[in-house]
Amino acid sequence: MPSNQQAELDKFDAMAADWWDPTGDMRPLHDINPLRTAYIERRANGLKGKRVLDVGCGAGLLAEAMAARGARVTGIDLAEQAIGAARRHAGQSGLAIDYRVVSTRDLAAELAGEFDIVVAYEMLEHVDQPAYVVEDCARLAAPGGHTFFSTINRTPMAWALAIGGAEYVLRLLPRGTHEYAKLVKPAELSAHCRHAGLDVVDISGMRYNPLTRHASLGHRPDVNYFLHARRTEDDS
Repeated sequence: MPSNQQAELDKFDAMAADWWDPTGDMRPLHDINPLRTAYIERRANGLKGKRVLDVGCGAGLLAEAMAARGARVTGIDLAEQAIGAARRHAGQSGLAIDYRVVSTRDLAAELAGEFDIVVAYEMLEHVDQPAYVVEDCARLAAPGGHTFFSTINRTPMAWALAIGGAEYVLRLLPRGTHEYAKLVKPAELSAHCRHAGLDVVDISGMRYNPLTRHASLGHRPDVNYFLHARRTEDDS
């Protein structure tokens, strides 16, 4: 594993103990979690009974929200401390979630085509090779299955709001949480999806106001955005 990728994992392991504190370092994720869960549920025509994979699940905020709506959830992450926190919290919540410390590539070798929904939220901007992750997500999705991504656009506005504002001015996130060079433009993510055999069906910008703690969709993807794609029905 490249050393800078290990540094990313170390960042999130350090946050594991406070992940479920809605006033802590993960406060923005707590604030946007209802919106991002609703986006998946609406666009995938429900979650109940569906087999869902949460890639880069951290300590399980999204995984638990989907499981509470009746999904059969597997959550994966390479940050071991975060997975430990996820398992403990799921136990306290009475939710049966299959958490694993495993890479997307290794899981794809085991469970290719097994998931109705594959989600990779707020993680592509933290990996060295986002195209590699998108390819694995496509392999893990069943034919016709849904894939969902959310990340941050690489624009001056995104730097000003998501890095300068959130990390240095408002201190909503620890400094160094995001690196500008790793941010992903919508056109780049769309190209990764097409190369992996995914059809992009929606890109929606997300706006988050840290003062009111309100998040909404439907804006231009200048900063944060969601992307919904579907695996082609016939891969032959």
